[in-house]
Amino acid sequence: MFIAGSNTSSAILVWIMAELIRNPSVMQRAQTEVREVVKGKAKVEENHISKLMYLKSIVKEGLRLHPPAPLLVPRETTDDCAVEGYHIPAKTRVFVNAKSIGTDPKYWKNKNEFQPERFLDSSVDFRGQHFELLPFGAGRRGCPGMNFAILIIELALANLLHRFDWELPHGIRRQDLDMEEAIGLYSTQKSSTLPCS
Repeated sequence: MFIAGSNTSSAILVWIMAELIRNPSVMQRAQTEVREVVKGKAKVEENHISKLMYLKSIVKEGLRLHPPAPLLVPRETTDDCAVEGYHIPAKTRVFVNAKSIGTDPKYWKNKNEFQPERFLDSSVDFRGQHFELLPFGAGRRGCPGMNFAILIIELALANLLHRFDWELPHGIRRQDLDMEEAIGLYSTQKSSTLPCS
């Protein structure tokens, strides 16, 4: 459980930072928000997080595009059922594809674009009540570490944005960042390094 929590949290932080480097105006807006809320203090603290609405929308957008566990924990049906016209017999192992749900064009305009603003005036959240965004699953079998993970991710991201100015090394273009995902238990970038200075 601890390994799953640390690997998935670090993976989503890497994805969010990569998206921010690819979208410098979003990063600038987030840094401005964080620095205004913190007002000259050395680090972002837990009591600042509730005031960082844009940062929270960045985390939601990162989770939408890059859920840490794209195929949620498998479930087994207890009874025969039908989903969208497909018959699923009892005792069938079912995987929920959180990645496909988070990029379904039926619910998301510009589904593959990193646009945190979509969450600023939206009630859609990742806590299992809105089925168009399920990075942690839903119901009684949802991720037990969700609240802890979100706090850690928001706090780490806020401090990274507060303390450092991020940019790509000279000669590397944003379009050159490899955003292809590697296949595995949780979502990681194919390239294990993210160049920054």
